[in-house]
Parts: sequence; structure tokens; C-alpha cells
Amino acid sequence: MKHLLIAAALSAGAMAPAMADQALAQSKNCMACHAVDKKLVGPSYKEVATKYAGQKDAADKLAAKIVKGGSGVWGPVPMPANPQVSEAEAKKLVAWVLSQK
Repeated sequence: MKHLLIAAALSAGAMAPAMADQALAQSKNCMACHAVDKKLVGPSYKEVATKYAGQKDAADKLAAKIVKGGSGVWGPVPMPANPQVSEAEAKKLVAWVLSQK
């Protein structure tokens, strides 16, 4: 029984950062154009994670794109700049996005 409680506590702790980062994405209005597992205006977070898997500079590149915007990678619709997102928040969001499988 004790092992089940420890496992449950560890599992809940492991889920908390993921939920916190999704909450950050919602609070910064990212979810208006992106979803975890389906394309909306922009690609799903799972598509982004797959495309950038294994790329060493992906986190920095994507964090800059969140803040400054970008175009041409996923089609004709540009991603607008998000000046309301700090560099630290952008890095946190990117870490969460790249963890999506």
C-alpha cells in the first residue's frame, strides 16, 4: 500500500509541471491557434515536437519564434509576435511543447 501512495504522489508530481505549462500556454493565448494533438490555425504541439526532435538548437529557435513571430515553416499563415511572453516563459513553453509525444 505504501508503494502505491508513493507511486501516486510521484505520478501527480510528474504531471504538475506539464499541466502548469499547458496553463501557461492557455494564459498567453497560445491555445487560440495551437492544440496539443490537432492542427488549428497553426500546427499541433505534437507535430512541432516531432519536427524538431533531436535538433540541438530547436529550443532557442522556437523560443525566439514565440516572442518575435515567424513565417514560412508551416505554410502561408504567419505566427504573430507575442511580446506579452517573456524569454523565460517562452523557454518554459518550448520545453513543454518539445516534450509532447
